[in-house]
Amino acid sequence: MKKTVKVRKVDPSVVLPDYGSPGSAGADIRAHIPEPITIAPFARVRIPTGLFLEIPEGYEGQIRPRSGLAYKHGVTVLNAPGTIDSDYRGELQIILINLGNEPFTISSGDRIAQLVVTSVLRAEYMEMEELGFTERGTGGFGSTGT
Repeated sequence: MKKTVKVRKVDPSVVLPDYGSPGSAGADIRAHIPEPITIAPFARVRIPTGLFLEIPEGYEGQIRPRSGLAYKHGVTVLNAPGTIDSDYRGELQIILINLGNEPFTISSGDRIAQLVVTSVLRAEYMEMEELGFTERGTGGFGSTGT
């Protein structure tokens, strides 16, 4: 199933989000920066992409880490998954953090994250005096085992 997302680019050199393979769920997002940015260990940076998106109403964009960057270099998306709301029209920027032990340099055009567009169900919240019973109850944070 396909859904059209309208995209504006800051200049012609910006690459549209693209899928790495026919079965990819996430489209690669690239950095669009005037000069390389080095992320020190345990530092975080906001990386511009040069992309402005119009995500259809009833959908959201989810920004997710790239597994290769995370595994090989310890670089990941800090607020994963980041949410792009359908009414946001600013530039898409990616918050990266370097959890590795070595500085990591991002250059313009590098693939830095993935974008997944998915439908959103808006819930209606109703205050209640009591909630329904479950076997688990209030158990959390490891209560179901290891």
